[in-house]
Amino acid sequence: MNDALEPASQTTETPVAADSEYQVLARTYRPQTFADLIGQEAMVRTLTNAFDSGRLAHAFILTGVRGVGKTTTARIIARAFNCVGPDGNGGPTITPCGTCDFCTSIAEDRLVDVMEMDAASRTGVDDIRELIEGVRYRPVSARYKVYIIDEVHMLSRNAFNALLKTLEEPPEHVKFIFATTEIRKVPVTVLSRCQRFDLRRVDVETLTRHFTKIAEQEQARLSEGAISLIARAADGSVRDGLSLLDQAVAVGAGANTKSSTELGEDDVRAMLGLADREASFDLFERVMAGDVAGALEKLDADYADGADPLILLQDLLDVVHWLTRIKVSPAVLDEPGTAEIDRLRGADLNQRLSMAVLTRAWQMLLKGVAEVQAAPSPIQAAEMILIRLAYMADLPSPADAVKALQSAGQSQAPAQSGAAAGSPAPAPVPSSGGAAVSQAVPASAPRPQAEAAATPVPQSFNDIIQLADACNERILKTELETEVHLVSFQAGAIEIRLRAAAANDLSSRLSAFLREQTGERWMVTLAREGGAETLREQADSAARDMRDEVERHPVVRAVMETFPGAEIEAVRGFDAGDIPEVDDPGADQPGAGEQGELD
Repeated sequence: MNDALEPASQTTETPVAADSEYQVLARTYRPQTFADLIGQEAMVRTLTNAFDSGRLAHAFILTGVRGVGKTTTARIIARAFNCVGPDGNGGPTITPCGTCDFCTSIAEDRLVDVMEMDAASRTGVDDIRELIEGVRYRPVSARYKVYIIDEVHMLSRNAFNALLKTLEEPPEHVKFIFATTEIRKVPVTVLSRCQRFDLRRVDVETLTRHFTKIAEQEQARLSEGAISLIARAADGSVRDGLSLLDQAVAVGAGANTKSSTELGEDDVRAMLGLADREASFDLFERVMAGDVAGALEKLDADYADGADPLILLQDLLDVVHWLTRIKVSPAVLDEPGTAEIDRLRGADLNQRLSMAVLTRAWQMLLKGVAEVQAAPSPIQAAEMILIRLAYMADLPSPADAVKALQSAGQSQAPAQSGAAAGSPAPAPVPSSGGAAVSQAVPASAPRPQAEAAATPVPQSFNDIIQLADACNERILKTELETEVHLVSFQAGAIEIRLRAAAANDLSSRLSAFLREQTGERWMVTLAREGGAETLREQADSAARDMRDEVERHPVVRAVMETFPGAEIEAVRGFDAGDIPEVDDPGADQPGAGEQGELD
């Protein structure tokens, strides 16, 4: 639920006495009007225009993650429908007064004409039938009878079906407001009968400003870093953030005052069980440097201090994500609200780590989070993940490994011819970490496949066709002739476009075939457009051109005129110079038959 900038008690309730039961911040600062909602400007603007123009729908569905204000918004809409103003003569308004009987009774959940139903506990068709039975009766006192159904996706299929007809054509005095966190589970037939509003996650900056104002009103002393950390931990949910803020205020509260000492960022991290941000950078830097012993020592120390191994890996994921964002867009370092530790350490590590290393680290950590969740010992699983990540840091990228193998094969070729004189020289293998790993190949070791291959490397697409024919790969040859539009060709890299009827695995089969025959890696990529005609289309086009040339020849035209109805069935090896030129159209007719078959 979203939250107001002013306590609800200041607008609709009398102040709570000091010795009365405490009310949590999420309820104390629940929004009472649309102006109190934060982060939902698009929805508020749409509803404002609808109320101003009188275009009020009979059904609304509100969707979004937990704690962004779905149920609160539904109650505000119900108040907007039924508010009569302080003088009792007002109509539906986007700014309910909050003082009339209907506004106060809806806020206190005691107006019989506004019924709120929890679909999670009342999922059956009988519950919906009971609701439908009450629809036909007019409101007792309010302007509209409003039905608010929370978590509507929990209704059964039969319940949804029972609701459809009433939802499509309800009486003019009835309004439906649905709320759900799982919009995909709501049938399309229901969605099509409602106006849909997607409530957004509230961004960190907005949450930080909101929580700062509430902390000031609660006379709680929290540092800017502590509030910012709470806002990030809320993950876009105002209610989650207020619950954390409530807990933080309790941590820093003194014996007789609301907050006697300022609560710092470290205190909030300890409260949430999060690792220190600088500690996360230190751990990640040790892992990327290949310092396995130092990384495990740091992990054990954090674990002994009470840190959760799963949260430690999630913090490392957050570090990798931040470094990747810097790599893609360095301007994020200068954005307002960026912590100084993120700016300094992020800029430093960004210069020393490549995008390939960050991408692999993200994939391994992401897989590692699932392993930690499933492992019987989370700390052992986390240690194994850090070990794998440390050894991965200096491995060459796939592209570097391929280049190294290719260069090794080329350097070994001349050495092989002089094998009697000595052993081949070691070949350097480049590493993504910046180091070079020397790899010696003994003289008795088997030669790489690139050296053993006797087949010459194809220099054109036609060479590949001939190679497939020579290897008796007739199916592949036919597919290459009829289904492939060649976009570009160079040794080791081909770009093609396939016809719609082509087999889905044609490119992979072609790549495997070339690698098997040549001993080298071929990259076959697919394009969505462009490319030359297929070889079959080129052959057909050439045949049509030859036939047109035959038909235009004077001798053939003379034959066709002499024998009306005759047709050219085939053209074989046609050369216009082979047909003698004649003055008499009827002369030397048999000579024409040597070049074509005529009926």
